[in-house]
Amino acid sequence: MSAANPALEVSMWRSVLLAALITVGSAAPAAAQEPKAAAVICNRHCEPRDPALAPDQRQAVTVDLAGRRIALLIDDTDSMGWATTDRGAAGDEVWLDRSFDGGQTWASGSRLGATAVPAGRTGWRTMMFNVDDWANRGIGALRACGKPAGQQAIACTAWARSTWNAWDRRTAAATALMQFYDQGTGLFRTTGWWNSANALNAVIDNIRVSGMDSYRYAVANTYDRNRTAHLGEFRNDYLDDTGWWGLAWIAAYDLTGDARYLNTARIGADHLAAYWDSTCGGGVWWHVSRNYKNAVTNELYIHLNAALHNRMSGDTVYRQRAVAGWQWFAASGMINGSRLINDGLTADCRNNGQPAWTYNQGVILDGLVEMHRATGDATLLTRARDLADASTTAESLNPGGILREPCEGGDCGVDGPSFKGIYTRGLGGLNAVSSGRYDAYLRRQADSAHARSRTSLNTYGLRWAGPFDRADAARQQSALDLLNAAPG
Repeated sequence: MSAANPALEVSMWRSVLLAALITVGSAAPAAAQEPKAAAVICNRHCEPRDPALAPDQRQAVTVDLAGRRIALLIDDTDSMGWATTDRGAAGDEVWLDRSFDGGQTWASGSRLGATAVPAGRTGWRTMMFNVDDWANRGIGALRACGKPAGQQAIACTAWARSTWNAWDRRTAAATALMQFYDQGTGLFRTTGWWNSANALNAVIDNIRVSGMDSYRYAVANTYDRNRTAHLGEFRNDYLDDTGWWGLAWIAAYDLTGDARYLNTARIGADHLAAYWDSTCGGGVWWHVSRNYKNAVTNELYIHLNAALHNRMSGDTVYRQRAVAGWQWFAASGMINGSRLINDGLTADCRNNGQPAWTYNQGVILDGLVEMHRATGDATLLTRARDLADASTTAESLNPGGILREPCEGGDCGVDGPSFKGIYTRGLGGLNAVSSGRYDAYLRRQADSAHARSRTSLNTYGLRWAGPFDRADAARQQSALDLLNAAPG
């Protein structure tokens, strides 16, 4: 489908995986890899195919070398691409590389259509090759490479792809995230266990907001492949991990209506409830070792229990847990004088003054929205908006008006890159029941990230104010959560 007609043939290709991560055109293909013969791929058309038959063409990316211009051209209608070289001489080489993991590897798709400029010409092109492998759910990316005749230097463009399943910035970000998805493990490469729960949640939310359900298969695949991991039913010694997976399965239940997902979320909530005790007057521990009571675990507890109540006819247990959880949390001292939420409590049950991570400002918003739905108490939405007004205007979190994680001046590690997306997901949930109160804020974040921290493969970096640093699944999940939440 083309960007101009995004709905065309989505249902026909709903099982097709198409996404893209980034490895910007480096000097040469992976040196240590021995190219394997590329299997012929047949999507709408079998490859190779004459570029003259392309119904449209778009110059996606270019690179210059020794006066030559090497370009990747894309036919978005058929989702095929080809490489060109010009301003050169006879004998100049040109070819395509194709990757199905966002440019991390491309051994089986190296030097596709390799050819040389004929005598008497200054430019030439390869044949067309498919971007994706629809039959095998292979999400592809292409780059064009070239080498001047008689020289050793090689130049490759950045990786890029067609607009199939990527017709706007939301669907393009979802497709880019899915290129990190490992069908064998059911998790997302480059990130951790709990982060994968959030990545899956972001993909599910994208199906809801965009209508593109090409990646629906990932829900059941992740569930089936990981149901017995750790403590089983997505439970973990780290209780916040259990909460994240519980919310992912709530989202899966809302999408599919499959009761097994709701049952797993219930088992997770019961696991958390077993670690509620009277220390500090209540609250759930962060870990089964009972050594820390923190904000995010208890926010997840509130959200998950309220969500379960709202989906279980006749329930009173989960509603009671959610109400008790919020009453304790609101009085715990973790909400500071600036109406921001610090990380947790000290051993003597005081606010520990640790950073006000963005996700701690966001999870509670979704939790309060679910609690309002469960109880009808309008003061819960008032309190949620009060907290959201504080976090959206705090200069410490929004220097120059763009959301920034406290760790972004240094190393955010594996976990930090997930936080901002979780925040905007929660803010988006509140925004949906607040007459668009936070539309301008969310749009500003999305516009900045799209303009300043994005690659040609629609992968996003850590800093939404820019510049782009690198791509991984956590960074991409955050961007997708943001784009899902922002007005279209």
